[in-house]
Amino acid sequence: MVVFREHTLTGHSNKVMAARFMGNSGGAGKVVSGSQDRTLKIWDLRSRSCAMTIFAGSVCNDVVATDWLATGIISGHFDKKIRFWDARHQKNAVSEVEFQGKITSLSLSKDLKYLLACVRDDSLKLLDLQMNQVLDSYSADGFHVSCDWCRAAMSPDCSLVAAGSSDGCVYVWNVSSGRLEKVLREHGTSVIACTWQPGGNFLASCDKNKRIVLWSPV
Repeated sequence: MVVFREHTLTGHSNKVMAARFMGNSGGAGKVVSGSQDRTLKIWDLRSRSCAMTIFAGSVCNDVVATDWLATGIISGHFDKKIRFWDARHQKNAVSEVEFQGKITSLSLSKDLKYLLACVRDDSLKLLDLQMNQVLDSYSADGFHVSCDWCRAAMSPDCSLVAAGSSDGCVYVWNVSSGRLEKVLREHGTSVIACTWQPGGNFLASCDKNKRIVLWSPV
């Protein structure tokens, strides 16, 4: 189930792994969700109902909306594929890209041009959505993606990418050079999620013991 304020949107038959607003700041009144039931669902928040179900073919670990018109969707899956969808044509993916590991998370740049994927082969992949190709890959000795739903993040200015590791560290790479910039040590167990403050000056990370660490400056 997906909960919106006091309203419950019911339809998924298994765990909901991700939900995102569609359209400009959610102005379209729609949310897309991805689930372990192998479907994506588009929800109409005005009618509080499911407007569309997309059968994705594999467990969905993360999903993002890719345009201001609330038509483009990208989903990351257990079967090692990223799928691209047009919400106006729900039956088949427009295209897909396959990697060497399960896709655990997706992070979209503010200008909607770049996509960061966290892959279970212990790497992050940066995709150019206009060219539909991988621009760079980020990895390091000691970095191991901690779980199937590990969340990596791209900084608001697209200069840095960050991801937590099973060794309790947060790894930060420089996007343009591909170089590992920092290894942040504070957590005592696997780090499962990272997110940037909108201004880009702070990074927050969360571990399996429910501890959140705020890093500044990064």
